[in-house]
Amino acid sequence: MTNVTVSKGESPLVFGQPHSGLFIPPEIESRLNEAGRAKLDTDWHVDRLYDGLIDDVTVVKAEFHRYVIDANRDPSGKSLYPGQNTTGLTPLVTFDDEPIWADAPTAEEIEARRKTYHAAYHNALSDEIERIKSLHGFAILYDCHSIRSHLPFLFEGRLPDLNIGDNNGATCAAEITNAVESVCRAQDQYSYVVNGRFRGGWTTRHYGKPDKNVHAIQMEIAQHCYLESETPPFAYSNDKAAALRIVLKNILEAAIDAAKRLY
Repeated sequence: MTNVTVSKGESPLVFGQPHSGLFIPPEIESRLNEAGRAKLDTDWHVDRLYDGLIDDVTVVKAEFHRYVIDANRDPSGKSLYPGQNTTGLTPLVTFDDEPIWADAPTAEEIEARRKTYHAAYHNALSDEIERIKSLHGFAILYDCHSIRSHLPFLFEGRLPDLNIGDNNGATCAAEITNAVESVCRAQDQYSYVVNGRFRGGWTTRHYGKPDKNVHAIQMEIAQHCYLESETPPFAYSNDKAAALRIVLKNILEAAIDAAKRLY
């Protein structure tokens, strides 16, 4: 299996999908415990949720699971949220703070995975961002995520439905973020927040350079919005997803229109 799948388009938009992959090499999966093999912390069906929403969009998807290595973490291992609970470059626990390894990887093994998987994903993503920027003079990286809505280890209470992150305005022009927020504000089906618990992961922070005409924004979606249940088998709900896809399409179109007005 290829570690990264790239679907090339010519829209100004690039989708990053670092956490919807399910592949774990057998030699790594054999070292996970039962909790790890359940893959609870997958961004379940995010690729399906966004499929076909925008014509000619570029998609870069990590096919490997985040338990192999997390493609949305700083490759140095530095925490994205100092002082807050989170998981690392290669997670040792679930989002419920439950150990996932029967035989945890060594530092040397994590470094080997970084070179094989993490670097491959970001090499592909960087290439596609630069290609789209060369076509339009700018690019929008939209980082696609989802997560269970109740995770006391990570946050109190219930997560808002739509969590928009641009690292407090550092990774995306305000006009683009405001356009996304305006779509969220105009509907009443889903709650939302800007730069709440999730302000954007390493991908958003690394690539988002508005002064260089690359705008990055993360969307973290509470999974109850489009799954039948936030418990195994995490089945996709066609009815829930259909409603959410309308809002997401409006968000994406608004982001593109706002960027085009800037350039």
